[in-house]
Amino acid sequence: MLRLDKTAIQTDVHKLFYGSSSGKLWEGSEWLETNGLGGWAGSSLSGCNTRRYHGILVAATKPPTERTVLVNKLDEIIVLNDEWFHLSTNKYRESLSPQGYVHMAEFKKEFFPEFTFEVNGVVIRKTVVMLHGENTTVIIYNVLQAPTTFTFKLLPLISGRDYHSLHKANDVFDPACTFENGVFRTQPYPTSPEIFISIPNASLRNDPNWFYQFDYAVDRYRGLECEEDLFNHGTFSLSLNAGDSFGVILSTNDPAGRNAFDLYEQERVRRMGLLNGRTVNSTIEQLTLSANQFVVQRSESLKTVIAGYHWFTDWGRDTMIALPGLCLTTGRFDDAKRIIKAFAESVQNGMVPNRFKDGDEAPEYNNVDGTLWFFVAVYRYLQTTQDRNFVLNEILPVLKDIVDHHFKGTLYNIKVAEDGLLFAGETGQQLTWMDAKVGDWVVTPRMGKPVEIQALWYNTLKIFAYLLDTNNQAHDAVAIEASAQKVKDAFLSRFWNQDGNYLYDLIDENDQPNPSIRPNQLFAISLPFQLLEADKAQAVFYCVEEHLYTPVGLRSLSPHDHNYYGIYQGDWRRRDASYHQGTVWSWLLGPYVDVMMRVSGDHAHRLSQKVIYNFAYHLEESCIGSVSEIFDGDAPHYPRGCVAQAWGVAEVLRVIEEYNL
Repeated sequence: MLRLDKTAIQTDVHKLFYGSSSGKLWEGSEWLETNGLGGWAGSSLSGCNTRRYHGILVAATKPPTERTVLVNKLDEIIVLNDEWFHLSTNKYRESLSPQGYVHMAEFKKEFFPEFTFEVNGVVIRKTVVMLHGENTTVIIYNVLQAPTTFTFKLLPLISGRDYHSLHKANDVFDPACTFENGVFRTQPYPTSPEIFISIPNASLRNDPNWFYQFDYAVDRYRGLECEEDLFNHGTFSLSLNAGDSFGVILSTNDPAGRNAFDLYEQERVRRMGLLNGRTVNSTIEQLTLSANQFVVQRSESLKTVIAGYHWFTDWGRDTMIALPGLCLTTGRFDDAKRIIKAFAESVQNGMVPNRFKDGDEAPEYNNVDGTLWFFVAVYRYLQTTQDRNFVLNEILPVLKDIVDHHFKGTLYNIKVAEDGLLFAGETGQQLTWMDAKVGDWVVTPRMGKPVEIQALWYNTLKIFAYLLDTNNQAHDAVAIEASAQKVKDAFLSRFWNQDGNYLYDLIDENDQPNPSIRPNQLFAISLPFQLLEADKAQAVFYCVEEHLYTPVGLRSLSPHDHNYYGIYQGDWRRRDASYHQGTVWSWLLGPYVDVMMRVSGDHAHRLSQKVIYNFAYHLEESCIGSVSEIFDGDAPHYPRGCVAQAWGVAEVLRVIEEYNL
């Protein structure tokens, strides 16, 4: 269980709204609930929405996409002895009002986020639950103490907009609503889903009104539009005493006849099952529960992985890297199979999609590494499950098609060069995981033969040969093994930087080596089939440790490089310019620990435990219980980017379990 007390909460709020002592912008701590469809509920710890993506009901209307912010928040008020106490916090352009966070005594997270408020002897606990497989949020309120009867008021604030946009007061918004038998019903726009809110035993005072100019602090920090208008239909009221409890259901489906407490219990039991009955420490428990948030439905029979909350959809590269940690480590073998099948069915021109876009738009294929990571994911799936029938009969033909296309040449000038190495790239295209692009400017141009692509290509060939041999195709396997050996020979002769004692990051399109010190060289050692012998592997590790290691991940570029950016903030142009130019990436702790375990001898386990121990504090900042996408390259390494990132959670969880850390 993760717990933050009143002091920690107020410190977080003051850093967020009034600035941190370092002068660097703090984006605040958050909580997140998800539903297995791509939807969520989430906000800042203070209860103040600080991003356009925050909401108490964000529905995926076409899972896992077409996400719509329906109910942005529920403002809460206690009326005690005719005195009003706001539990909510809102930021407007010129003010922070009300400041309900001052009444928050505790936040804790085990299965669900729980908030405890204290007001003049009234102690009330709020638990927020999103139900798996439906666009429904349940909120349970428990009155733990109260000196006398009091009134509890709820004000839903509604938009019904696309999750990327902002909402302004307008004449098209439909204020019509009904409230019958404890169920409120409205539909903001003809194209938005209906919204249902169940509050049994409440009364509704109709007072339709716009609330103007909510100011989203983090969007402002990020150089985005940041003001929004929300609609309130009126105020719900209940009379409560000590020991009372009540539940609120917010949904796109009519909740009539459903009991909030039963729904809460069903979801609690489901999440207990995710832990497989294990007694685990809080780090493993929280990461296992967080891993569940990223595995979502893509169709009736297929699954996929949301790359990160709140703005990413499903990306091929991220999915394949995250799959072992999200699904294999946690025993979710059927989900892993459905994910592999989903991407296998989408292969075109020998390439796995780079990402699926929102709505019905065709997927994008502009990547070279996602396809190669697909082989690694399939291999690890087979090693873990021994599901030969599925892999050999359904997936191996797809893998053969991929390999054939790469030898012949496919999109984006991806092709096998004469030396056996894999060339990739066209002017203006970003094909590796270092894929930031500002207008026509590719920030990290890596056209040619990137180091990790060669490691992945070598593993692709070794895995393909292994599967051919397993499928009684030994003759074909021998030919592929010969190609793999050719890759290894060329790699060892071209990529070793003799002067620096590490691997070049790239052999560029002009056949020139790039000496930038980046984490990509680790993959020559961390993947199932290694390219380096022990002495060179150790030298690479020492180089990465010296230049790139931080407690929260690896820098994407050495701070001694003239292209290094130490702080990830500003508008989108500045942020993208620094995205892979020094910014720390959490997911790289996975390969870092893999290599540490391979090169550090008798001390490897103890050193790896220390890496995880140093990282664990992060679970109590940013998105509580989850792992942020990126961090500043400079100390104190503030979390940035997506507050919950699939491969960050997956890779940390994988190495903890794999090496018993």
